Amino acid sequence: MMYTAKKCGIKFQPPAIILIYENEIKGKSRQRIMPVRNFSKFSDCSRAAEQLKNNPRHKSYLEQVSLRQLEKLFSFLRGYLWGQSLAETMEQIQRETTIDPEEDLNKLDDKELAKRKSIMNELFEKNQKKKDDPNFVYDVEVEFPQDEQVQSCGWDTESADEF
Repeated sequence: MMYTAKKCGIKFQPPAIILIYENEIKGKSRQRIMPVRNFSKFSDCSRAAEQLKNNPRHKSYLEQVSLRQLEKLFSFLRGYLWGQSLAETMEQIQRETTIDPEEDLNKLDDKELAKRKSIMNELFEKNQKKKDDPNFVYDVEVEFPQDEQVQSCGWDTESADEF
């Protein structure tokens, strides 16, 4: 069967992920409650999200829900288990999911680098203009103002003479 996810949220007591979906065949909206078991304040949110998304019982329902959204929901649950307020947890998630342009990505370990890359890819796909978009223009030509004097680099003029 094919399901269209409409809303996804979290319930703290008892811990559960709630999905409101529409059955495409019958056209009815339904609610599915997926209990979260064996999750503590020390658990890894990305691993828990992957396990839930790959669970055979919930896989067909969660096809259209992104892994990032499930990770955020598990982060809210982990913040609740730590005793943080909702505002504190939202602020922490905002810090984790934004990329500082001044940050040196060469100094990150593989796991953090992969996380930053997935955030950048998601942001790129969100802002990308596709052929189906109403504001899509095929060939864009932009004239940049030449008000400032063009600076020449010494290294490229010298190397041109050597070859």
